[in-house]
This record gives sequence, structure tokens and C-alpha cells, in this order.
Amino acid sequence: MQHANSHLTMPLLEASGVTKVFSATGSAGGGFLSRLMRKRQVNLRAVNGVDLKIRKGEVVGLVGESGCGKSTLARLFAGIRSPSSGKILHGGQDLAALSRDDTVAHKLKTQMIFQDPYSSLNPRMRVADIILEAPRLHGLVRGNEADFVDEQLRRTGLDPTFKLRYPHQFSGGQRQRIVIARALAVQPEALICDEPVSALDVSVQAQVLNLFMQLREQLGLTYLFISHDLGVVNHVSDRVVIMYLGRIVEEAPTQELFDSPAHPYTRALLADMHRIDTRRRTFAPLQGELPNPADPPTGCAFHPRCPHVMPRCHDEIPELRTVSPGHRSACHLNNPL
Repeated sequence: MQHANSHLTMPLLEASGVTKVFSATGSAGGGFLSRLMRKRQVNLRAVNGVDLKIRKGEVVGLVGESGCGKSTLARLFAGIRSPSSGKILHGGQDLAALSRDDTVAHKLKTQMIFQDPYSSLNPRMRVADIILEAPRLHGLVRGNEADFVDEQLRRTGLDPTFKLRYPHQFSGGQRQRIVIARALAVQPEALICDEPVSALDVSVQAQVLNLFMQLREQLGLTYLFISHDLGVVNHVSDRVVIMYLGRIVEEAPTQELFDSPAHPYTRALLADMHRIDTRRRTFAPLQGELPNPADPPTGCAFHPRCPHVMPRCHDEIPELRTVSPGHRSACHLNNPL
């Protein structure tokens, strides 16, 4: 699936030393976490010193448990949020330094697909208006509007005669196709997909994943594909990035990561995948809960859950180091003293 010359090109999207801190006076998204932060007067590092390059035409899978910072990183790449420090670059340009017009252009070129399609669609708008809203605003409609809508719907496998219906008249899989059609209508280069199939029935997930891959080939799209499900990521990704408590702990080409995981957290996630043959497991499934991100462990954040913990793990944060070409891991096991 990897495009042969993609390693020679400048990254389309890049995070360079990116950190995102939510403070007690700001918003961490509301709910329990926000109340906890106000009560304790703490800062939460949702993303902590992340370096990640996504090349044009590549599908990068981003994996980790809930609360690890995946969705925050996605919103930073999409330009929905701004980093507290570090840079997000699009085509080599720092988003923070862009003019207002160029910022709008980036947001059009980098579209986000969310987990729940129903909550991201206006229930009072017909499908045709949902798809046309942004292209109309930015002057992107070429020719007849009805023909333009029909083209977007056909491209995502929907019957154009559905265009006058409302979102509630569709199934979950159809609604996600409408969301994808809306994103494609502004001619993006990249799609940031945040758990785009996890809310769908298992029988529908494969159909939507196959649609993403067809669109990649047809339109030359680049994807950051976020999931907690390694099976899904294995199906679609060229490269996989593993996050834990705001940091990248492993990154490798997909096949290599599945065949030769270097980080104990990655091995635990792989062992916890649903397998038909469980007799060959050599690593205990992941134990314990993700630590409180507002009060992370010292040293390596994974050490309270790691079966290979050493004294240095309690005090020393492991660097993300190259263990083989294109394969990085942040673990003291990969860097013995």
C-alpha cells in the first residue's frame, strides 16, 4: 500500500515539538475532566513534545487508549486548536504564521471526519444543503449545483436521489458517507479521521474503510487515521504511530510494527487484539488503567503498568530513538545503559 517515492517528498503535515496544555482556567472539553482541573488547579499536557511527519499520499494510523491525546493531536493538525508550544506545518508552512486567507485555505485542504456522524450533521438541513454549504461559501462549485451534489454523493456510494432527505432518514453508515461527501466537496488534500468507524455496526465498518481506501487511490488523499482498534489500523495504514499519555512511544511501518513491536505498550495492545488463535500469546494483556493525565507518573509514564519495569524507568523519561530504519521506540529496553 505504501507509495514507492513518498519518502522522498516533503511532509504534507508535520508536528514539530508540539505540546498542548489545558489549564484550569481554560477548557479541556467540559465535563468531569474540566471540573477536576478547576478543583485541583492543575495544567494537563494532553499532547507532550510530539514530532510527527505525514507525507503526501500516506495513511498514518494513530493508536492509543482513550485519554492518550489522539483527538487533541488530530484537532491540532486540522487547525481546530493551536499548540501551546511547537509548530504545526502544512506543506512546510507554520500554521501560526499564516495569513487569515491562508489559514482558511489550510482548513479547507485539511478536513476532519468525526466519530459520530449524526452529531456532526445539522438535523434541520437537507443533505444537498449540507454538502453545498462550504463550497458555496468559498466559491468552489463548478457548474450546476445539483450536478455537483450528485457527483459528491455518487463518489461516496450514495444514491443522488437521497439529496433532499434529512440526516435522520439515513443509517449510521450512510450518515458517515454524507460526512465524507461534505468533506470531499471542498477538495481537500488530507482527511483527519478521528475514530470514523467505531460508532458503526461491525458489518458496515469494512464497507466504510474500503471507501476510504478507494478515495485515497482516486483522489490522492493523505490520511491521519485515528483508532483504538489495531485491527482497523492494520487494514488501512502504511505506518502506525502509538501514543501513550500525550507522547509518541512507537512509530513504524505497519507490517514491521505488527511483526516486531519494540515497546511493551505496543506488545500489550497487540496481545489484547481479538485473535482466533490465543494459544500463541507470549505477552500478558494490558494491565491496569491509564494514569490520570493531570497527574502523570514520573519517568516513563508507562512504568506503573509495564512488566519489564527497571529502576531507571521511575525517574528517566525514555527518548524516542531509532531502533531500525523508519522504526522508533521510546523505551529503556531499546537503549540499555
